[in-house]
Amino acid sequence: MAKRTVDTYFSSTPKKTRTDPLTQGRAENDPPTKSVIKTTDHPTYPWPISHLPIHIVSEIELLVTAQAKEIKDQQHLDLLYFQPFIPKSIDKELFEFLRSELFFYRVKYAIKRFGKETLINTPRFTTVFGIDGTSRFEDDNDGLRIVAAADPSNKTVRRDKYKCKPRPIPECLDLLRRVTEARTNAKYNFCLVNYYASGNDSISFHSDDERFLGPEPAIASFTLGAKRDFLMKHKPPMEGEPKLETKDIKLPLASGDMILMRGLTQSNWMHSIPKRKGGEADRGRINITLRRALTPAGTENYYRYNVGEGGAYKWSSSKRQMIPWSPRADHVGQ
Repeated sequence: MAKRTVDTYFSSTPKKTRTDPLTQGRAENDPPTKSVIKTTDHPTYPWPISHLPIHIVSEIELLVTAQAKEIKDQQHLDLLYFQPFIPKSIDKELFEFLRSELFFYRVKYAIKRFGKETLINTPRFTTVFGIDGTSRFEDDNDGLRIVAAADPSNKTVRRDKYKCKPRPIPECLDLLRRVTEARTNAKYNFCLVNYYASGNDSISFHSDDERFLGPEPAIASFTLGAKRDFLMKHKPPMEGEPKLETKDIKLPLASGDMILMRGLTQSNWMHSIPKRKGGEADRGRINITLRRALTPAGTENYYRYNVGEGGAYKWSSSKRQMIPWSPRADHVGQ
C-alpha cells in the first residue's frame, strides 16, 4: 500500500499526488506517456517534495552492506567512518536533487550572553523533519495524524502539546533514514539538513549532547557536494579533573562520506565545519544528520533553531543560489 502523505492534525487538506492527466484511463498495453510523479506533501510544507528517481532508490537500498572504518583510538571516541556511504554513481545527482527539492531557512534567533540579548544569524541554510519519541505520525483513512507513541488507540495528541508544527520526513530522506538504521543498528526520528552555500557558511564547535537525545546518542552525518573539513576536539576537563592526552582530529569529508558518532563521543567531544577559502567550498555542500530525540523538548528545539519564524528559500537553477520563496510567485525553472 502506498504511504499516505497528508497530516490532518493540522489540516483536512486531502492527499495530493501529482499525476500526468495523459496517463489517466490508459489501457495496460497502451504505449507509455509521461510517468506519475510521486510526492510527499503536508500542510506544513511550502511545496510537495518529489520522491527519488527509481535508479537512485535502487542504489540506496543496497547500502545496508556499506563498509566503514572504526575510529576508537582516543579517550571517549567512538566513530564509524564511511568513505563513502553514498556511492559515486549517484552522489552528485542526489546532491542536485535534494538542493532543488527541499525548502531551507536562514534562521535568526536571540540568546542572552552575559546578561545581554544577542541576535544570532545562522551562518548556513537549515531545514528539519521529524518528531520526538513520545509521538508518531499515524497513517489512516484521514491521512497522517500525530498520535501518542505508546497509545494503542491511536488517539490524536492535543494541539497544544507542541508550539511548533512538526512535519513528517519526506520519502526522499526517509529512505536514507531506514537504510541507515539497518546499517548502524540505531533508531532515528529526526532528519536535519544543512546547506553550506559557500566557504563562508560554517558551524562552530559544539556537541549534540542535549538531554533530550539521551546519554549516548548516535548521530549519523552525511556529506553531499563540496568537500569540507570536519574538525573534532576533546572537551576541556572539568575543574579538578586530570588533563587527557588527546589529539585534535581533522577528517576531509568528501561527497558521499558519512561519519557516525556514537557512544560517549557527544558527551566528551566537540565538532565543527570551519569556514574555508578556495577548493570546492563554493560549489555548495549538503549535510544530512540523523538523530533520535526522546522528548518534546527535542522537537521544539529542532524546529526553533532550524525553521524559525522566517520564510522559506528555494534553489534557483538559473541564478545558481537560494532565493526567498513566495506562494504567490512561481519559481519553477528559475
